[in-house]
Amino acid sequence: MPRSSNDKVPRDYVVEGAWPHAVLAPGAPVSAHYGQALSRNIERALASSGHSLRTLADVTGITHSTISRVINGKVLPDLGTLARLESAIGFQIWPGLAAVPPTAPRP
Repeated sequence: MPRSSNDKVPRDYVVEGAWPHAVLAPGAPVSAHYGQALSRNIERALASSGHSLRTLADVTGITHSTISRVINGKVLPDLGTLARLESAIGFQIWPGLAAVPPTAPRP
């Protein structure tokens, strides 16, 4: 399914460092910042919950490859995927407005 904007996938905006702790390009869209913060949050959630990609996939019904693609900034999840991930992990992983630095362009 095509994206509703012309934004590239979040990882495509990396200019320095390794995803998801990399520096994003100046002017990267808010979707890239959200994707980066979401990836970090999922990494922390996996570490604190004791889940692996496979066990999280089993619990959520989401393929481990899809979860990996989200973590690696290759895709942003849809709302259903996000809801299943948060429910299985037990806390909020969607970063919200805190993910957007003050210098990021706003639509």
